[in-house]
Amino acid sequence: MKRLIRKALNRAGYVVFNTRSPHGYAQDGLFTMHSDHFRRDEAFREAYARGVKAGHGVDPGMEWRVHVALWAASTASRAVGDFVECGVNAGFVSSAIMQALDWRNSSKQFYLIDTFSGPVLSQYSQREIDAGRDVVAKSALAAGAYVTDLERVRANFSEWPNALVVQGTVPDVLDTLNLREVAFLHLDMNCALPERAALEFFWSRLTPGGIVLLDDYTYFGHGSQTEAIDSVAERLGFKVLALPSGQGLIVR
Repeated sequence: MKRLIRKALNRAGYVVFNTRSPHGYAQDGLFTMHSDHFRRDEAFREAYARGVKAGHGVDPGMEWRVHVALWAASTASRAVGDFVECGVNAGFVSSAIMQALDWRNSSKQFYLIDTFSGPVLSQYSQREIDAGRDVVAKSALAAGAYVTDLERVRANFSEWPNALVVQGTVPDVLDTLNLREVAFLHLDMNCALPERAALEFFWSRLTPGGIVLLDDYTYFGHGSQTEAIDSVAERLGFKVLALPSGQGLIVR
């Protein structure tokens, strides 16, 4: 693996200095020679496997992103409030989190919000359309990458009584939720408008120590989401930590 990564980076014009590293991670747009020891942790493997199960055996190869999500969720679990995910799809990340945190025995609720019919194409800005984001969404929907079987989703989360599947469009559905305090917010809607609206809606509800995890903050091709989140951050007075995994992290 290390040799393959080095060759790929060399062909792309990069120089890898630490050539004696025994490690090598090359997935999901992230190439690094730094330690990926978390992948061998039994608890991580069990959590990741539960995510794969939610996806009916499909492994999207995003272990580092899930590692970040598990850390963020574990840290947020010590804060007051419930958990929220906007953009659930099959439930890969949220299932991994609930497996890792023994969610059945948690006193918190996990709100799982999605259209369960794919992205709302009318929400894409002209810039996103010009960048082809709507075409990507349509192709993914046609290929079955978006789960539209709500009963399948409910069945996946049925082992956790305190997991609440909510079908609806963000931001319209948010006012219908009985949510006063939030400890963890995960945004993965692949579109700037609903992500900006969700962050604005939940910011005042995030408790001290609460965490926001943005799945696509610096991910390739998602510049409109970066700008939308940054505009909210500037207005509300906080900073977003950009991660090489493509994610963004905010601590309240």
